[in-house]
Amino acid sequence: MSILLAVLVCVFAVGCGGQTAQDKKEFTIVTSFYPMYIDVLNITKGVEGVKVVNMTKPQTGCLHDYQLTTEDMKTLESADVFVVNGAGMESFLEKAAKQNPKMKTIEASNYKDINLLKDGEADNPHVWLSVTYAIAQVKAITAGLCEADPGHKDAYRKNALDYCMKLEQLKEEMHGELDKLPHKDIVTFHEAFPYLAKEFKLNIVSVIEREPGTEPTPQELEDTITKVKGLAAKVLFTEPQYSPAAAETIARETGAKIYQLDPVVTGEANESAIDAYIDTMKKNMAVLKEALQ
Repeated sequence: MSILLAVLVCVFAVGCGGQTAQDKKEFTIVTSFYPMYIDVLNITKGVEGVKVVNMTKPQTGCLHDYQLTTEDMKTLESADVFVVNGAGMESFLEKAAKQNPKMKTIEASNYKDINLLKDGEADNPHVWLSVTYAIAQVKAITAGLCEADPGHKDAYRKNALDYCMKLEQLKEEMHGELDKLPHKDIVTFHEAFPYLAKEFKLNIVSVIEREPGTEPTPQELEDTITKVKGLAAKVLFTEPQYSPAAAETIARETGAKIYQLDPVVTGEANESAIDAYIDTMKKNMAVLKEALQ
């Protein structure tokens, strides 16, 4: 563990610049949606003079096709830094940057250790569902915040190190519970889980809805039913943010059991969110362990 700590210290030291005096009394960090909010809360924990605001409502979920509102634009006007996931999640980035040219944008997925998976021809942006990549995103955000707000760099570094150590423990625990599961084939609700599947060697044999809220076609439904019938462990994974109606249809036709995996995109926008990622991923771990035994 001491080697890991030394490596993380080096990573964060490289990403952070020298100290300068802060001209503003309050440094405002705006996050695009819930996973970024959780990361920034942990990195800025207890740092005086720093305000963290989540731009979207905490129940918004993934920002697929999200359009900026007038209220969002007002929120961004106050931002010194805008922390986003990137990788195509926030299609409105260009508009936001144009409206606020002095605002610094930090893309958490723009990090050397993150290799993006494809969803068709586009990048799949759900990188935080790999715990390894969640750690990389914390490193990317920390480096960006140190550059934008060097007066608080020591506090950002310390908090990020503490959080990364917790995430490393989570990663170790999840591998211990999931790596040796007898069944690896899963059917998920939409394309949120390829990074989770890759990290824990799960095989996504079918996706019920390619786009959230878009019902599968009769042919897609039939194809999924056929695949589920061939599984040794007939299980379907829905998400708490969306209706399970299509999954229930498949379950009736196949006898499959329905479980819930949470992509960690909704929750409370307050201090309780600081543990939301770890708590939710532990629940996901328990669900996968039960379903795939």
